[in-house]
Amino acid sequence: MKEIIDRFYIATDAVVFTVDKDTLKVLLIKRKGSPFKGMFAIPGGFLQNKDTTLDKCAYRELHEETGVRDIFLKKLTAFGDKGRDPRGRVITISYLALISSEDIELKPATDASDAGWFAINSLPNLAFDHKKILNHAFHNLKKEIETTNIAFQLLPERFTLTEMQKVYEAVYQQKLDKRNFRKKIKLLELLKDMHQTKMEGAHRPAKLYSFKI
Repeated sequence: MKEIIDRFYIATDAVVFTVDKDTLKVLLIKRKGSPFKGMFAIPGGFLQNKDTTLDKCAYRELHEETGVRDIFLKKLTAFGDKGRDPRGRVITISYLALISSEDIELKPATDASDAGWFAINSLPNLAFDHKKILNHAFHNLKKEIETTNIAFQLLPERFTLTEMQKVYEAVYQQKLDKRNFRKKIKLLELLKDMHQTKMEGAHRPAKLYSFKI
């Protein structure tokens, strides 16, 4: 006889990345209430009624808990293991979100007592199964940045190839060969030459590019 679940809950969680000072960082909130009061977690919350879409729920919770709004969100997958939430059977839909460090202004509210950016390689202990959710989003980001223009969400509107390489290095967590990187980017045909330049230190002016969107 199949097990019947009498009651379950739907939630969304958004893993938000940025690159700040050449470091990949993730947005975390400090939980105001139980369970896991005082612990850090991914911004998220429950679907409040049957008419609310998952996307609207993800955007609402992200804005309410951090002040961040109007950013790119990509739906990833569901996490629904028994025991992942002590309040009951909770199935959460994870999202990947990216934001340029120039657009950041955090205003924690509702269920969050604080919000902040943490380096991907220096994270605190996380509530629920949020480390698993974060790792899945991080893996997805590395796959997406390999073949798509998703990196434009982490860069200013116009950028140099050096600035772009630093973003890729932050995501990959390793240094990249300059010549090979530029050759690969050229083959992907992701960029548009803006026919403008920018000074980078004492070097000659560098070309500015934007992504083909």
